Amino acid sequence: MPNNLPDEGNPVAQQTDNRPPALKPALESMTLLVAAVIVHDKATNRVVLLQRSENAKFAQGMWDLPVGKSEPGEPITETAVRELYEETGLTVKPESLKVAHIIHGAWGVESPNGFLTVVFATHEWTGEPENREPRKHSQVCWIDTDAIPDAFVGTTASALHQYLDGSSQVSLDGWNQAA
Repeated sequence: MPNNLPDEGNPVAQQTDNRPPALKPALESMTLLVAAVIVHDKATNRVVLLQRSENAKFAQGMWDLPVGKSEPGEPITETAVRELYEETGLTVKPESLKVAHIIHGAWGVESPNGFLTVVFATHEWTGEPENREPRKHSQVCWIDTDAIPDAFVGTTASALHQYLDGSSQVSLDGWNQAA
């Protein structure tokens, strides 16, 4: 009978519930989890976009979807709801979010080990868009879908256009893809 030694993934903490014990974090493989939201008013065919300010960490002056990082232990739908409200003042219910696109990036700002952005779409919200983070954004507004600005963050622009076209639901960014 082979002697199966345990791997280095020894439990880090004792748990008192019925979940299996947690393993040490695989820090070298950590991927930043991000949520973005397409608020689409189908009646007027417009979407809520924001323009990044000169103080933004990246993509200064570029347009983008409401987007943000997940907090530890936070479900991705809650990240989407929270970030949308924090940035635009719009309120959505998690159950109104539908997955529209997935972006898997090999590298990103604050995510040297890559990022995974789940892009949700919703057609149900309350409130009117407002710029709730003026240090990060120069404006938040409705934009007609036939007038999406060209100066748009590449990954989310691709996700938005693919959503509007009803096409591919997964994008890869920065991965070396052999032909």
